[in-house]
Amino acid sequence: MQIDLNSDLGESLGAWTMGDDAAMLDIVTSANVACGFHAGDPAGILATLRAAQARGVVVGAHVAYPDLVGFGRRNMDVASSDLVASVIYQIGALQGLAAAAGTRVRYVKPHGALYNTIAHDERQARDVIAAIRAVDAGLALVALAGSPLVRWAEDAGLRVVAEAFADRAYTPQGTLVSRREAGAVLHDPAVVAARMLRLVRDGVVEAVDGSLAPVRADSICVHGDSPGAVTMAAQLRRTLQQAGVALAPFAAREGA
Repeated sequence: MQIDLNSDLGESLGAWTMGDDAAMLDIVTSANVACGFHAGDPAGILATLRAAQARGVVVGAHVAYPDLVGFGRRNMDVASSDLVASVIYQIGALQGLAAAAGTRVRYVKPHGALYNTIAHDERQARDVIAAIRAVDAGLALVALAGSPLVRWAEDAGLRVVAEAFADRAYTPQGTLVSRREAGAVLHDPAVVAARMLRLVRDGVVEAVDGSLAPVRADSICVHGDSPGAVTMAAQLRRTLQQAGVALAPFAAREGA
């Protein structure tokens, strides 16, 4: 049994601090680093990349809609030409900073509203896929497990990494419960760890109605910006390791 743990990092902006990157980088195996569109500033992003490189953590581009005020969580109907160009721009910017930090971008994980939109919106999904291929078709794409995006990206020739969320509730269909609904975000580290261990072992997660929803995932996201994030991530890592689950970045498994 083997799994990757990823977290959204590099999201502090100026005097505003988001999460504890240093602590999370001691726990996760992959870091989704902000590219400045939803969060992050150049100096902070560079510092996060250097810290990831020092710890052997693989880094990916956490691309987003241009939405600093809304933290990238507001839906946007972006024209294809603008969306393609903005994703290329973000990946390129992170690639430059990563090179300066002695590391490189190995994958792309869309953030927030963009992530949720392209999971089901074929037009915007194909725009993001086209942007990744235009920069480097060897970059992997992290996508919501079980979503149509997985098939669209694979059909376009991209390596897809299916992702589950440690601290999110699931519907019986294996999709995420909307953040607008009560109980959508889980807060008990022990419960979260047990759920993810079951997912790794059996390929299922307990849904909100008590049924078991099938979820196949190559990576588990532990959010770095929620209260108690570090404690939750540490409990998850400890539980998985004690159960004999190996933790390793997905990008390193096949030379990606």
